[in-house]
Amino acid sequence: MEFSRFLDCLATDVARLRAVAPADLAADVPTCPGWTVADLTRHVGQVFLHKTIGMRQGAEPDEWPPKDLENEEPLALLDRAYADLVAEFASRSPQDPTGTWYRPDQTVGFWIRRMAQEAVIHRIDAELGTGRPVAPVPADLAVDGIDELLRVFVEYSVAAWGDYFVDVLAGSPGWTFDIRTDGAGWRVRTGPGLFDVIGGPAEATDGDADVTVSGTPADVLRWVWNRETPGAPVDVTVQGPADAVAELKHCIATATQ
Repeated sequence: MEFSRFLDCLATDVARLRAVAPADLAADVPTCPGWTVADLTRHVGQVFLHKTIGMRQGAEPDEWPPKDLENEEPLALLDRAYADLVAEFASRSPQDPTGTWYRPDQTVGFWIRRMAQEAVIHRIDAELGTGRPVAPVPADLAVDGIDELLRVFVEYSVAAWGDYFVDVLAGSPGWTFDIRTDGAGWRVRTGPGLFDVIGGPAEATDGDADVTVSGTPADVLRWVWNRETPGAPVDVTVQGPADAVAELKHCIATATQ
């Protein structure tokens, strides 16, 4: 995806979050246990502000979040933080260097992509919390989101911070997973200390796998991110052993917590 496209998607999803959150700020968010819609809104605002300050300072803030943010109304914080974030992006090139937690990509472009994906997942959370319909997720954004989750979150995390995955993978017998959606496919291999991903957007998987996951891009995105509507699972076909699927989901949950 072009960075301009990420920014357009970011704008759309922040607007959607801003539109649905006021409907019931006190509502619980089923996909974020322990959070209300107000907590979710505050979290998104704090994330936006955190990345803005990190780009300005060249490094992440030492203490976060500042205590004065606790008293700022969540929607006002979201509005202010989003305005600051897009202004910061506009003042820089995606290729400009900046610190990130993902060592292979130390550029502003990493945060443009990450914030677009952050926004789409959390506006779905807000929709689920307020009982509003989940708006469509564009196919290109969904495919990129699946790729980011598998590669940037899980594959990288297992390689860089393997100790967090010992309980998940140490006893793994070794599984293969094919995750397929329109025009994209990923082959994932797991095992002790291993989470390997090949394929991606505009690629296809072939051959047998222990588990096959398939559906539309938006449905697969929601499935891998555990953003299904309670009591109304998305239309994703999952074929394979339940313990293998549980291992995949456990790896994802560990990498994204």
